Amino acid sequence: MEAAEDKPSPMTADDAPARAGQPRVSPAAGPSPAPGAVASPGPAEAAAVAALARCRVLTLPGWQGSGPGHWQSRWEALYPAQVERLEQDDWWWPRRGDWMARLDETVRNAAAHDPGRPVLLAAHSLGCLLVARWAAWAGRHAPVAGALLVAPPDLARDDRPPQLAPWADVARQRLPFPAVLVASEDDPWCAPSRAHALAADWGARRVSAGAAGHLNADSALGDWPAGWALLRTLAPGAVPI
Repeated sequence: MEAAEDKPSPMTADDAPARAGQPRVSPAAGPSPAPGAVASPGPAEAAAVAALARCRVLTLPGWQGSGPGHWQSRWEALYPAQVERLEQDDWWWPRRGDWMARLDETVRNAAAHDPGRPVLLAAHSLGCLLVARWAAWAGRHAPVAGALLVAPPDLARDDRPPQLAPWADVARQRLPFPAVLVASEDDPWCAPSRAHALAADWGARRVSAGAAGHLNADSALGDWPAGWALLRTLAPGAVPI
């Protein structure tokens, strides 16, 4: 769900909330560089950057779409040759079947015309539920390399918008591709326990973004480099971090 702007495993005991919007980093990661120093990327990071550069990224926004300040829109503007939005006909009254068919057609055409270029999905809110439903239908033949699932909403709640009632039946099958689920500790649309359960059902690695709301434009994430770094871990050839 998007504010009306224009409008993986279970967490362990030391998975304390991170600074808003930033994944938690282990304190054992090593010493920090000296002030003003520019750290050179290690071999694993360099390989991950190169692996992601070979991928095509499809963004799937939430209800009402993603405005210009949303991290999805900013990624599309930053990387226009690599990142594109999977549009649908009506962002206010989204038809799950139509949008799912468009996703299936897009990824299969991409696999047929450019088989050497893996497809990654970067979904927010309602887009996460679309990915889960499509993956349950496509099964192991789903032609994507991985999915970043950010702030999936809980649509079993009584206060869900009436437009989203047909989406309340959420697919809970294990995803047939690697996934990272990023959840906020104070998301107004999904309690941490619900996000934890979805990650477990989908077989996704769960990452806490701290107290960052719905991880949308109102969360002031900017270009959200931390999210882009998580997407890199899903690129074929990258070493998970």
